[in-house]
Amino acid sequence: MNILIFGPNGSGKGTQGAIVQKKFGVPHIETGVIFRQNISGGTELGKKAKAYIDKGELVPDEITVPMILNRLKEDDCKKGWLLDGFPRNLAQAEALYEALEKEGIDLDYVIEIELDRQTSKNRIMGRRLCANDNNHPNNIYIDAIKPAEKDGDFVCRVCGGALSARADDQDEAAIGKRHDIYYDTKTGTTAAIKYFKERVKVIGVNGLPGVKEVSEELLSKLG
Repeated sequence: MNILIFGPNGSGKGTQGAIVQKKFGVPHIETGVIFRQNISGGTELGKKAKAYIDKGELVPDEITVPMILNRLKEDDCKKGWLLDGFPRNLAQAEALYEALEKEGIDLDYVIEIELDRQTSKNRIMGRRLCANDNNHPNNIYIDAIKPAEKDGDFVCRVCGGALSARADDQDEAAIGKRHDIYYDTKTGTTAAIKYFKERVKVIGVNGLPGVKEVSEELLSKLG
């Protein structure tokens, strides 16, 4: 089963992707990892990508798409794959879909974790890290994992440890830029999803409920 997964920052896309990956036993492929592997491995595509990255420029699709295709052709992808982090815009969606068709690689499903922009922003800014264990989930805007309160301050809901917020989670300008790209209906990620809706089965899942509810709906739709 070959799957693309989409969702704005704060939607729980990474968590749901991991659940799908485990359920179907396919590799969870992230484009950032592909870049790092090609660059550290010194591949021809990696060298070309590094030249752009070193200049602070975006890597062109004619380099990124072949990198992704090479990864999808590896042995661990023979039974399927879950691709995360690409495409981010309409032009990339068109380039990827055309490349997959040319290689005879079917795209079975596109998953869209649906969440409005304000809720996505709140979830990012509401994340809190436990001083004792970063894996203890705490978010001041999600009731199911809302931190406990002690002496007027929030503390970890799991162990009572001190909580802190990551600086990048509080950077409203950076969050806004990422969401500007995602929610752009003309050329951004939302436009890419619309492009796929006209070509393959797109499974939309409401990202508002808890992780368990979202995953149950998602897996039921994937069959």
